[in-house]
Formats: sequence, structure tokens, C-alpha cells
Amino acid sequence: MALNERIITEAILTEYFEKFKECLDLDVAIVGGGPSGLTAAYRLAKDGYKVALFERKLSIGGGMWGGGMTFNYIVVQEESKHLLEEIGVPVKHFRDEYYTADAVACTTTLASRACLAGTKVFNCMSVEDVVLREVDGVKRVCGLVINSSPVEIAGLHVDPLVLHTKFIIEATGHDVEVLKTLVRKNDVRLLTPSGGIEGEQSMWAEVAETNTVKNTREVFPGVYVAGMAANASFGSYRMGPIFGGMLLSGEKVAAEIAGLLRSGAY
Repeated sequence: MALNERIITEAILTEYFEKFKECLDLDVAIVGGGPSGLTAAYRLAKDGYKVALFERKLSIGGGMWGGGMTFNYIVVQEESKHLLEEIGVPVKHFRDEYYTADAVACTTTLASRACLAGTKVFNCMSVEDVVLREVDGVKRVCGLVINSSPVEIAGLHVDPLVLHTKFIIEATGHDVEVLKTLVRKNDVRLLTPSGGIEGEQSMWAEVAETNTVKNTREVFPGVYVAGMAANASFGSYRMGPIFGGMLLSGEKVAAEIAGLLRSGAY
């Protein structure tokens, strides 16, 4: 068969912009494609909600790709291994309550299951701002302001585009980029002890793993934090290459938002 480059180009443009137009109004927009964001995306899309995930980098998966120091295995605990087993990732018992899994298998499988469940993924796309509205006297985030990552990296003055969403999951990890923008540009208080971003503390895996799940919650009307962004928002510790808390955080935030969407309480 003779190949026509123009038809190839037309196919890419047609399909991409159809996907883009479908995502101008969402149930849930997830910012950050690490393990918590991907787990939440998979669970919410599987339940039938309209979900899109925005990742600044070319590849999704966050820090899970590299395991510990590029040694590409991760550790999960007894209570979280079901989330890997559910998507078909082999999990091996190591000792006591510790289990290991291949980091590349975890990342690629989780990303695949999220996409196949219906999540629309936009990589190389940055979130540079949010849409803020006052609803019944309460300020609420109800959209994202997005731009091409290459535009951001090059520092070009190119105006962004906007989409609307019922909920946002801030899953950008240590940097909490969405919340930093929200706080910097607006006179608002977060639902944290100080009303601002508390900041991440140093390594303490035991406490960090527990707090990753505990701190997964609404941090501002319309915005939930998950994964390491939850600990950075509420002032807890980092945990390194143990990923059980990340997975459980994604499971928790998906369940909470799904409950609100079902009840119409938003």
C-alpha cells in the first residue's frame, strides 16, 4: 500500500482535536501523571466518569519509573498490593509486610489501564493557572488554564486555552504547582492549618506513608490533593521509593469524588 503523508497528518489532527474538544467540560481533571493521579484516573474512568489527565512531561508515571535511584523496583505494603494485583501487575513477597514489583511494569500497566478505562491523557501540556468563580458566595476552582509545555519551557508569550471541570485533583507531587499558582495569584485560604501550603518535610517513610492517605482530601473548594502533593500541602514528610501510600491515595480520592458526583453535592 502506498502511504500518503497528508492523510497521516490529517488522521492525527482529526483524532487529537476530537479528543481535545471532548474534554472542554469534564467531571474530573487530574494534574500530574504519577502513581496517585493514574490510580485515581483509572478508578474514576472505570466508574464511567469523564476524566482527563494533564502531564507536563512527555512521559507519564512520575517518579515510579525509576524505583529507587534508577534501580527500577518499587516496594508496596500488604494493605496496598491489591491495587497492583487488580490491574494485573505481578507482586512478590519480600519479607514481613513488604512486597516488591517491577517499576516499569507498574507504570506502563497502570497508564494502560487508565487509558483503556476511558481516561483522556494530554502529555506535554502544562497547567499555568486555574479558573476561579464565586458560587453562592464561596470561591471555587472550576477549570484549568492550559498551555503547551514546549511553549512554557521556551518562555514564549503565547496565550493559553481553558477547560471547565467539576473537580480537580492536584497530583503534581512535591512541587504542588496548581496550589502554588492558586495561592500566589488570589487572596484565598486553603483548608490547611495555616491557610497556606505547609510544605514538605524530610524523609520519614512510616509517618509519610500514613499521612499520604490521611492528607488526601479537599484542600480548596473544587480541588483535592493526592499523593506527595497531599503531604506537601499539609506539611508532612517524604517517603522515597515505597509507593503503597501513593496508590491508596489515588484510590481514596477517586472514591470521595465519585461519591460527590453521584450525589450531585458539588
